Amino acid sequence: MSDPDKKDNFFKLACYFEGSLILVAVILGWTAGIDPFAGLHFSEMAIVYGIIGTMPLVLLFLALYQLKFDAVRQIRRILNDTLGPNMHRYHWTDLLVLAAIAGISEELLFRGVIQPWMESSWGMLAGLIGSNVIFGLVHAVTPLYALLAGLVGIYLGLSLDYGGTRNLLTPMVIHATYDFLAFLVILRNYNGNRS
Repeated sequence: MSDPDKKDNFFKLACYFEGSLILVAVILGWTAGIDPFAGLHFSEMAIVYGIIGTMPLVLLFLALYQLKFDAVRQIRRILNDTLGPNMHRYHWTDLLVLAAIAGISEELLFRGVIQPWMESSWGMLAGLIGSNVIFGLVHAVTPLYALLAGLVGIYLGLSLDYGGTRNLLTPMVIHATYDFLAFLVILRNYNGNRS
């Protein structure tokens, strides 16, 4: 298989996988009696909150990327070794599309269905923590990465209520923007190591 085919397969598989989470959210929501799209409302302020809300995560990512601890180095190495070779020929618009699909689909599932489902059964705090324990476990590349993903998930869960009105658009924007910027940093680092 040639490199362009491999590149196209990675991109298609990643998009299909992330996109399939929308179907999982719809089915799980139907089972639980929750409309995953109920909390999604277009609002300029939700987009502004999302863009502003991305900055602390990006600063944390950049700070962690500079740390020399073994656990952080392991995460950096795994991200560079797995994502770098698969993404290095992509145009930034491809990465933006993948990040947008991931932000939309994962937020529909975790903040649109799982968090409200748990909140309705066990209360707001338990719903916030429980849904993000699952979010962290799903992202368990390493134990530290799982912990960090769970904490980021809590941040995303709290962002649902920025501005006093629950809106799924805010965490979607944060998640997609963060993923896109993280992809660019990983790609830059990978390309720098190849030179």
